[in-house]
Amino acid sequence: MYKNTKYTIVFPLILAAGIVLGIMLGQFVGRNRAESQIRSIVNRSNLHLNNKIMQTCMLVEHQFVDSISLDSLSELVIPLMMKELDPHSVYIPAREMQQMNEPLEGEFDGIGVVFNAATDTVIVLNVIPNGPSAKAGVVAGDRIIKINDTLAAGVKMPQAEIMKRLRGRRGTEVKLSLKRLGIEDLVDIVVVRDVIPIKSIESAFMIDDKTGFVRLSQFARTSYEELMLAMLKLRAQGMKNLIFDLRGNSGGYMDQAIMIANEFLPSGNLIVYTEDRKGEQVKQFSNGKGVATDINLVVLIDEESASSSEILAGAVQDNDRGTIVGRRSFGKGLVQNQLPYKDGSALRLTVARYYTPTGRSIQKPYKNGDELDYQMDLVRRYRNNEFFSADSIHFADSLRFTTPKGKVVYGGGGIMPDLFVPLDTTHMSRYYMEVSGRNILYRYTIEYADKHREALNKVQTLEDLDLMFEADKNLFNDFVRYAASKGVKPVRSEIAYSREVMEAQLKAYIGRNTVLEDDAFYHNIFPIDNIVQSALKWIEESEKGAEAKADVATDADNKSEN
Repeated sequence: MYKNTKYTIVFPLILAAGIVLGIMLGQFVGRNRAESQIRSIVNRSNLHLNNKIMQTCMLVEHQFVDSISLDSLSELVIPLMMKELDPHSVYIPAREMQQMNEPLEGEFDGIGVVFNAATDTVIVLNVIPNGPSAKAGVVAGDRIIKINDTLAAGVKMPQAEIMKRLRGRRGTEVKLSLKRLGIEDLVDIVVVRDVIPIKSIESAFMIDDKTGFVRLSQFARTSYEELMLAMLKLRAQGMKNLIFDLRGNSGGYMDQAIMIANEFLPSGNLIVYTEDRKGEQVKQFSNGKGVATDINLVVLIDEESASSSEILAGAVQDNDRGTIVGRRSFGKGLVQNQLPYKDGSALRLTVARYYTPTGRSIQKPYKNGDELDYQMDLVRRYRNNEFFSADSIHFADSLRFTTPKGKVVYGGGGIMPDLFVPLDTTHMSRYYMEVSGRNILYRYTIEYADKHREALNKVQTLEDLDLMFEADKNLFNDFVRYAASKGVKPVRSEIAYSREVMEAQLKAYIGRNTVLEDDAFYHNIFPIDNIVQSALKWIEESEKGAEAKADVATDADNKSEN
């Protein structure tokens, strides 16, 4: 449906071939050998020596008045070439590869602390258990004053620079000079850097006696393994229902989405299939060995859920396996392969389209080379009121599909949820916008955690956290006084209107400063999260419906016996 024209495909590929030729030319000594390499590649590619791009590369390499590196030119030309293709084909320079890959690979080399530098002081919020810093003696609440004898406090060092100084190759050392509560002099600690895991499952806990909550931030290489451990933990706590939160999850490894979908589907269900430029299809089916086929499943999505998130949501929806709740997803139905270069850079090139089990492509429309228009799609959705009303979202009849149980679904622009929940703008007052926008609310939680570090370190469970907040009757009033000291005048009516959301955020951010981390955050946020609350209500109603059907069946059996 969104086919690339011959020009937009062939021209950039020829250009790429020319650039690659230029790079190869610099690796050979002597013009004759270089020309022989050119002829060899040209012959293999069925191109002609009179092609302008290839001819230009040769001319620049051998006749331009000044010496010039075609390697450096390629760094400029290849990204421009990728922009002429679809919006998801991209060139990644070598200097950006580590940053791009770390979240997906599930680990990095560092010291193993969570810190905050919002107040121009590097405060250690949490220390990863059994990590390098924990083994060296760093504790939550420590202030990092110096890193390898370089002052890091009171000098407005950018957070990126702090991270750069703390991270490093595993096995190397970093000296930290720490200010610790109750000790007058700085405490010097040497930390030996090591592998630090990055969790793709941010949170996994029980919302109530039967319902588990799992939030997956991205489909990393370790996501399936992480989910299996989370499911095991929640099953042990009595989970019968699962709210699987994919909001804001922009995707990642496709195989992880397939493996996770397999755990929820009975045997023989189509999960997803891909189709390349030749029309060749690769289909993925569930194998019937999933450990969660009996779980009552709800998947949460929004406009930032994309790619692998949509594969999983599409597999659940099209197989009538669960309920999708939230807002229409992003709409990315293209598959990329990452092709590495010898210099450490890589090309992420779109090589196929994927389709959900009913046969729908959820890729939203795009124009080759018009990246800005593509990026403006979410802005247009907002302006068209699509974040607030399902009636504002329209699909062409030609994109209509039907699931095995007769549910109507649509392709052509993301996954439309079974239960639409509008963007929540309640509790938004001028007072709330100011304390939030000026970062006053968050800064208060950092200072609170600093003052109550001893109490926070004693928190081991969500119940402990709830009891701590119940004991602190002055938390909210203290925050209002703090905001006033920062120049935000209290307005009683506005404070009352926004109190519920502000109080939840205060507890959520403070909770993150305990060993519970994001479990504490979402535990305190979900009571004001309208999508989570809608999911819980749906689960409650579906359980009542199931009980009613069971009662009817029992009555029928009794009548037949009589």
